[in-house]
Amino acid sequence: MMDYAELFKARVTLLVVITGAAGFYLGSLRSGISPFNMGLLNTLGGMAVVTAGSAALNEALERRSDAQMRRTARRPMASGRIGLLHGLLLGFAAVFFGSMFLAHETNLLTGTLTLITAVGYVGIYTPLKRMTTLATFIGAFPGALPPLIGWTAARGMIEWPGVALFAVLFVWQFPHFMAIAWMYREDYANAGIKMTPVVSPNGLTTVAQSLFYAVLMIPVSLWTTWLGVTGIPYAIAATILSLGYLWYTVRFARILKETDPLKSRAYARDLLKASVIYLPLLLAAMMLNAQGRIFF
Repeated sequence: MMDYAELFKARVTLLVVITGAAGFYLGSLRSGISPFNMGLLNTLGGMAVVTAGSAALNEALERRSDAQMRRTARRPMASGRIGLLHGLLLGFAAVFFGSMFLAHETNLLTGTLTLITAVGYVGIYTPLKRMTTLATFIGAFPGALPPLIGWTAARGMIEWPGVALFAVLFVWQFPHFMAIAWMYREDYANAGIKMTPVVSPNGLTTVAQSLFYAVLMIPVSLWTTWLGVTGIPYAIAATILSLGYLWYTVRFARILKETDPLKSRAYARDLLKASVIYLPLLLAAMMLNAQGRIFF
């Protein structure tokens, strides 16, 4: 079972489910209905299946490069514990049937967006990682779609609040992934993956991108309040949280002068930890203060 949990990237799938749930919750309240219904379970179940399938296909495509990196060498397809054909069949079946399920149980738009997310992640982002550092930017688009998908599942249409949720996840990704890329830059270099710290090893571009998006995170996190989806209590919480995220990103900039690789890695690890704490707290604040309400 652990091999399949790793094949389906259980932690990534959980993050997708959490962000999708936030979108569905906020979209349902926008419609004036309770978000706690079968639609929520159908949406999250379908999203989880498609995400798991996409993860399996990603590991199938990257099995050789995964085998060259210490961080990923023990993945089930890279190590041969799960065969290529088996992984491909599971992946394609999960993406296809999960998307069809969402189209049938929610609406066609939601099923289509979910399928686009899978195609973008597996068919575009994954092969581009070996070609250009722009893969991180391009991959951020499918990576940011889950909360918008949750919104469309509840509302049946793309609206500005859903786009605002997309923007939050889009911007959040850059400091998060730059921290990961810096921590494992030697692994990525050995595998021939064009991450920013590999192409620009002095760290200037890595830090500049991280700081730019961490600063941008402050106004982007407040967009839902400007649209009337969340209230002032959320805006205060979002500002405090975003300033904290920025602080850890500024601290990450110390890698430019740090000569000790262990300390440099520690700065990146701290930013990574901050990013995975920041996002759930921000989404929880949105949900707690949805449409100006303080409680659920």
